[in-house]
Amino acid sequence: MNKNKGFWVLGVAIISEVIGTTMLKMSEGFTQVLPTIGVIIGFIIAFYSLSISLRVLPLSLAYAIWAGVGTVLTAIVGIVIWGDPFSMLTLAGIVLIVGGVVLLNSPDSANEKELKTTS
Repeated sequence: MNKNKGFWVLGVAIISEVIGTTMLKMSEGFTQVLPTIGVIIGFIIAFYSLSISLRVLPLSLAYAIWAGVGTVLTAIVGIVIWGDPFSMLTLAGIVLIVGGVVLLNSPDSANEKELKTTS
């Protein structure tokens, strides 16, 4: 598998994790059967896809993207679907999460990692 396919599989992991988390809210503490099944299926697909993406993507890159993008998308789902509060602080938090993921995976950061592993 090449890196491009790894990113596509990582995208599947992110989307299924967000769906699983959304179903978690809808399951009302696992008291609703269909959303509970959605949680289980969503997280199985998420972790399986993440593990497949790790065949070609570095752990630090894949996990940072998975966690960061998943957090941002879950926050947006909460705001749009359940009316979670949105403020400038919420926006700032989302921007900082995205910025952190970008910085963690910047070319300079990758070069430093390569230098450390080759020394």
